[in-house]
Formats: sequence, C-alpha cells, structure tokens
Amino acid sequence: MTSRTCISERLRLPVISAVAVSVLALAGCSDGGDPQTGPTATAVASPAASGSGSASAKPSATPSPKPTPAYKPADAKGRAQNVPVPMKPALADKNTKEGLEAFTKYWFQALSYAYETGNTKLMEARSRPDCRFCNGLRDNIKNAWQGKQWIVGGKIQTPSVRGLYKEGATSQQATVQVIQQEITIYKTDGKPFPDVTKQTNTGSLAVVRFDSSGWTVIDLGLIR
Repeated sequence: MTSRTCISERLRLPVISAVAVSVLALAGCSDGGDPQTGPTATAVASPAASGSGSASAKPSATPSPKPTPAYKPADAKGRAQNVPVPMKPALADKNTKEGLEAFTKYWFQALSYAYETGNTKLMEARSRPDCRFCNGLRDNIKNAWQGKQWIVGGKIQTPSVRGLYKEGATSQQATVQVIQQEITIYKTDGKPFPDVTKQTNTGSLAVVRFDSSGWTVIDLGLIR
C-alpha cells in the first residue's frame, strides 16, 4: 500500500460523497427532532434485646446484577438501540507509535458510532476545528440524521492501522484500511431514500498531532 502525504481538500472518503448525494438533495424531507443521544440492597440489622436471648441480624440481601441492554442494529423499522460507546484506551494517550495506532483506531470507532447513532460528539472532540474532512463527515452525518431520519448500516471496521511515527515530528501519520457497511437512509415516513451507498473497502491516511490534551486528527485523505 502506498500513500500520498499531500492531502487536498478534493480528497473525500466515499462515505462523504455518497451520504451527501443521498442526503443533501433530500434534506428538506424531515420534520425536526434530534438524534439519539444497579439497584443496591441495604443490609437490615435487627438487634433483638430480650433478657436472656442473644442479638440476631437478618442476612444482607445480595444485590442483583444490572442486566446490560442488548445492542440492536438499525433496520427498516427503526434506529439502532443501545449502541456501545467506544472507550478510548489508555495507550491512545501515549506519544508513541503504538499510541498513534491506538488513537487512530479509536477515532474511527467514534466515527462509526456517529454513523450508527447520529451523535458526532466523540469524533468532534478529537478532531481539530479546521479539519475540513472531519467537518465534512460531521455535517453529512448530521444531515442524514436530521429530523426523524436514520441510517441503517454504516458501521466501520479498521482491520489494519499502521503508524508512520517519526520521533520529534510536529505531526504524525497513520495508514488505515477502512471497511464500511452499506448505508441506507430512511425518511421520516419509514421509507428509504433510493440512493444507497454500497459497502466500501478503502485505504485512508490520517494526519494527527499530539499536544498536552493528547492526539487530535488534523486532516484525512484517501490513499490512491
């Protein structure tokens, strides 16, 4: 796999252009709304004070474990439910090659979460405000989820992440294999838009920077 370190604003992941086609032209079809956003037991002691009897206490109740809500992907009948929130590993805060790779993988998990839920806060939190590619992804996801619309599919996997770490460099790069499920956008009436984004398997280049707050994505582009 070869990479181009020069990333122009013309470069766009397929997920941007495809979602833009099916969303921006049809954005007026929604009617407002927002995307989705253990019991304990108290021990009871009962001292019995009788003349010759000894004090006794009722045994403490054993707390029942709180069941984990089952994850349900989106389908034609409705939005995804109980989508697991990506957790950033401690390694992703290290300024090392391994930390670069762990952070890049986490960022794409946050992007995948945004596609499944419409909630872009996690990926925005670790993207620089002037990252045009990041902003394009965010805007198109929000357009897809406007009103009562929702996305079926779009989940992202990154089976290969390779850091191109250079000690002391201002910014670092990582090459990423990005596999994304087919995307269908459903309208407020439960009917799908005719334009469907087929599953993609592409190579991407993430440009990131490390500072006192950790890693931040400053640019993205395709590997051609």
